Amino acid sequence: MSARQLDDKSYHQFREFLEQQCGIVLGENKQYLVKSRLAPLMAKFNVDSLGDLVSRTLSPTERQLRAAVIDAMTTNETLWFRDEYPFELLKSRLFPSFTGQRTPLKIWSAASSSGQEPYSIAMSALEYQQANPGSLPGNVQIIGTDISNTMLEHCKYAHYDSLALSRGLSPERKRLFFENGDNGMSKVKDSVKKSVSFRQLNLLGSYSLMGRFDIVFCRNVLIYFAPEIKMQILSQIHGVLNKGGYLFLGASESLSNLSQDFDMIRCNPGIVYQKKS
Repeated sequence: MSARQLDDKSYHQFREFLEQQCGIVLGENKQYLVKSRLAPLMAKFNVDSLGDLVSRTLSPTERQLRAAVIDAMTTNETLWFRDEYPFELLKSRLFPSFTGQRTPLKIWSAASSSGQEPYSIAMSALEYQQANPGSLPGNVQIIGTDISNTMLEHCKYAHYDSLALSRGLSPERKRLFFENGDNGMSKVKDSVKKSVSFRQLNLLGSYSLMGRFDIVFCRNVLIYFAPEIKMQILSQIHGVLNKGGYLFLGASESLSNLSQDFDMIRCNPGIVYQKKS
């Protein structure tokens, strides 16, 4: 067997490990995904084979390796203003419903990956406030969370290369919200960054320290979890949403058979869910 192949037993053990640690459920035949994500770690941790890497990962004493493996398996590509409609709905429907609110409008971006979603939300808020001066006197506070500390450091650094900027950003938004950064990269302007903070959070853990929110983005996250974990996460999100608060899911995600705690609001285009009274 090649050093970069994984036998069935090791793959089964790794699947159990990943589900226990972060709730992600790998399919029966996703060895290729594990190989592509973990192979780069072999040289970094001086491991001869993928099987040995997995074996070491299962040991509770291998904290650094475990963190690197979870980082590798939970890091997902994203883009700016993904699917567009959630950000248009913020400006056309949700922000107006909070007009005059003098406490900060609090928004949570769960699983913020490399930062595009929370910063897109911040840009949308700035666009709305520019078009509607004084409409949100308490301003907007956005919290982005992720399980990966590596990704969170990337978010805080807020520098992006030309390839990342080409995914979903209009030339106008590049001009308005970015400036020259380090090593030929572009960085998010302070006017955007000042409303966004980041913290580490495993969605399988407690949300008690998160506070309460008016709007939650949990988009393209639930697809990775088993149904019972999805229900647990949705229940906890419901618990941190303020009365009448809103929840965005991914375009291919649904609350069907998972939660009765939200009303579905059909928009044109898109869907948003509102916490039931």
